[in-house]
Amino acid sequence: MISKDAIFNIKTNAEFDALALDIFRFQFENNSVYRSFCDLLYKQPSDVKHLRDIPFLPIQFFKTHKVLSSQNKIEKIFTSSGTTGSTTSKHFVTDLSIYEESYLRGFQHFYGNVEDYVLLALLPSYLERKGSSLIYMVNDLIQKSKRPESGFYLNNLQDLSETLKQLEAKGQKTLLIGVSFALLDLVEQFQFNLKHTLVMETGGMKGRRKEIIRQELHDRLKTGFGVNEIHSEYGMTELLSQAYSKGNGIFVCPPWMKVFTRDTEDALTLLPNNKTGGINIIDLANMNSCSFIATQDLGKTFENGRFEIIGRFDNSDIRGCNLMAL
Repeated sequence: MISKDAIFNIKTNAEFDALALDIFRFQFENNSVYRSFCDLLYKQPSDVKHLRDIPFLPIQFFKTHKVLSSQNKIEKIFTSSGTTGSTTSKHFVTDLSIYEESYLRGFQHFYGNVEDYVLLALLPSYLERKGSSLIYMVNDLIQKSKRPESGFYLNNLQDLSETLKQLEAKGQKTLLIGVSFALLDLVEQFQFNLKHTLVMETGGMKGRRKEIIRQELHDRLKTGFGVNEIHSEYGMTELLSQAYSKGNGIFVCPPWMKVFTRDTEDALTLLPNNKTGGINIIDLANMNSCSFIATQDLGKTFENGRFEIIGRFDNSDIRGCNLMAL
């Protein structure tokens, strides 16, 4: 059996590759949906010697099938946000402690101890959006910050503005995390000059505002908040790990997650760095569902595991954390 310690203590690319191949073999044997997909591609474990040989399951399967590699009791079902009548993804989680360890270690990896921060969330509260993996994560980080000011402020911009200014006056390290349209709403009503606050956006604006490119969004937010960089979080219902960007839309994965790009005309061919393609993700924390996912996002990879998201496939569904607030 693969242990959590093996996943979260990866130090080298060789360790990642070896564990990914172990998890592939485990999921081939224990995940009927993934096994059927591999069979259709005539891919057997004996054919898979390197990461590039591993089949990536199209993310749409999470909308139509129960993607599970474990027989254990389901502890939580995370669901994607969606417009009325659209089919949502479901991620069946049999061990919430893996998700909790993933996002806590991921946060520590990029930002340090969560107790050093006040966390202000421009997101729906936990009670409003119980099925959201993002809300589950942020709600838990708010609790772990142990700060009275930490909390959800989506429909209370006046209080949020005053809290931000009080924290700034005290020199308190703060993280403001929110959906893009809500962050824009905030800076259109109030002006800031933040020196001790990180501003992090978690997604676009479909359904709430006219879509704008990331560069324009970040420029407007940088001006409104008086900061040099806008941070971003990249995660999704079907994953148990997140990548983070500390500026310029360039994301970095934690050590147990990797991103590749695939040819948009030939889904089985992986592309070299600096070529635009579909985003494929290996998330080893997904050991109990599927760790190898072909997403509907378009992007590019760069050296040292960095990547950027450029957009989505034209025929893909409208979805994203921003829709949770509709």
